[in-house]
Amino acid sequence: MKKIPVKGFVRHANTTGDQHAHGLYITSWDGRPVYHVHPFSGVTSYDDGHVHQYVGLTEPAPFGVPHVHQYYTVTSVNNDHKHVIQGVTGPAIAMPRGGHIHYFEGFTTVNGMRPHRHHYQGATGNEA
Repeated sequence: MKKIPVKGFVRHANTTGDQHAHGLYITSWDGRPVYHVHPFSGVTSYDDGHVHQYVGLTEPAPFGVPHVHQYYTVTSVNNDHKHVIQGVTGPAIAMPRGGHIHYFEGFTTVNGMRPHRHHYQGATGNEA
């Protein structure tokens, strides 16, 4: 019986209440990549006298087919609060030298002593 090398990772799933779950993502099968992720980062809009920075990795998606990625991260703490950023990227945009990126845009969750939200937008880095 041939052993097939498999690589991947486990990631905490966003659940509510008493539920706790993990997602298993296989990233390569027999030495061939199966899924990929993208780094993303940026600065939110200036609202309520401040901005927030954010950084993260998209959820995995398959190679070689039309796809989008889900993303989730938490902003930096400014003025004693932070915001959640989450959503779904746009479709893949091919890069001239290979690979692809995705655009993303949205609004943070509402938070702060004076409740407010921030706008954010950007493009992911190339596939990883």
